[in-house]
Amino acid sequence: MRAVTISSFGFLLVIAVTIISFCDGNCNVLCIESERQALLKFKQDLIDQSNRLSSWVEGEDCCEWLGVFCNNLTGHVKELHLGLLSSRPDVHAPHAEWDVEWDVYIRSKLGGKINPSLIELKHLSFLELSNNDFGGLAIPEFIGSMKSLIYLNLSWANFQGAIPHNLGNLSKLHYLDLGHNSLFEDKTLQWVSGLSSLQYLDLSHADLGKATDWLQITNKLPLLAELHLSGCYLYNDPSPISVNCTSLAVLDLSANKLSLVPTWIFSLCSLVSIDLTLNGVEGVIPNGFQNMSSLKFLDLSWNSFSSSSTLNGLSNLNQLQFLGLRSVGLQGNFSSAIGNLSSLTHLDLSGNLLEIIVPKYLESLCNLRELDLSNNGIVHEVSEIIESLSRWKLSSLKFLDVLNNRLNATLPQSLGQLGNLEHLDVCNNMLEGHISEMHFSNLTRLRFFRASNNMLTFKPNPSWIPPFHCESIELRNWHLGPQFPQWLQFQKNLSRLDISHAEISI
Repeated sequence: MRAVTISSFGFLLVIAVTIISFCDGNCNVLCIESERQALLKFKQDLIDQSNRLSSWVEGEDCCEWLGVFCNNLTGHVKELHLGLLSSRPDVHAPHAEWDVEWDVYIRSKLGGKINPSLIELKHLSFLELSNNDFGGLAIPEFIGSMKSLIYLNLSWANFQGAIPHNLGNLSKLHYLDLGHNSLFEDKTLQWVSGLSSLQYLDLSHADLGKATDWLQITNKLPLLAELHLSGCYLYNDPSPISVNCTSLAVLDLSANKLSLVPTWIFSLCSLVSIDLTLNGVEGVIPNGFQNMSSLKFLDLSWNSFSSSSTLNGLSNLNQLQFLGLRSVGLQGNFSSAIGNLSSLTHLDLSGNLLEIIVPKYLESLCNLRELDLSNNGIVHEVSEIIESLSRWKLSSLKFLDVLNNRLNATLPQSLGQLGNLEHLDVCNNMLEGHISEMHFSNLTRLRFFRASNNMLTFKPNPSWIPPFHCESIELRNWHLGPQFPQWLQFQKNLSRLDISHAEISI
């Protein structure tokens, strides 16, 4: 019996080796005929202005078609990648170039209808249709019958109407994104409870105002790690809600109608990211955050916290990398609590009423890459701030914005030590004095240099070649003349230049 078992095992091993060597990772198994016909029917109902699906031709192997992926051994279609996730135009491109890119992008969107022939793809586990335009059609009910799906993305595709509850039948789903359409739920999110394998859920911009059970339902999903409910018309729940310590790591409740920071958030022990921007939250910034030691991302921007709010409750967040406090009503002094957040890479305190900044608190932020202090009323010598930032510990700084403050004195030469700086904006301050070539000595990566409406003078040697290649330079009201600045001829990447009222006459 043992000999037979060994012999059988050997026979199976030979077969396996033969298959592997035959396929060699690129097995040319043709697609299944019935599935090819199902895809061709699907194509017939689509509007394809840019002819993206030109490879979808009768008689050809559908496993070689654009966006179609098959199982190498069986030939069954397993994935459809027909979204435009990576094709959006670069917003930083020049306007004419951007217009062309945008037109190409719009024409690349698939439209029309989604044919029920997709049901014939019994082994389809991945369906990606995001960033297309289905003209306000409802999400097809039949998708709820495609029970092999593990990944479903219908975001940004111009679907409208009620969310079909039979999507709750897709018990194998790990990823569901219906965000940024015009959907609504007028009763309950009970259908979500059937998605027991779900790890990622995005219903952003669906109207969930009447589905008051959204928290109870999502809190019961055992594997849910990311929940995105931005712009869903969510209100405060007047009754106390108890939540469990779940696997939830990312929570996005931005752009809703929450007037208070929900206290149940502080029971979610695995959270690493919280977004509560644009909610109109009032009152003080709660101390409950201080126990959320795993937080790496916290954005409370565009809320209405009271002027008595302090940031002391954030001082224990030793792993925090992103802190967004744009336009939240902070007043007075730059908080010493921020100086404890040594892991910060991004700090946004713009749009507040801060008046005093203590540079020594910046020096401890040794990992800082982006700092935005714009649109405050900060009165300080700019040299102290720049010198604090230019110490070797802050050499990683890429973005510095102090627009619209009352910073005075002149820019120090230590600015040139910020060798990784890409974006510098010091517009609309009270800076004065002379700038030399040394101010830019190591700024080889500078792309955006904005310093208009200051009383600064810059007249470098006519033979000076800047170490940077900027896309935007704004030096309005500087003293640059009377000669036209010769160094500008080396700026080959410029899309925006403002040197108006700069005393240039020749």
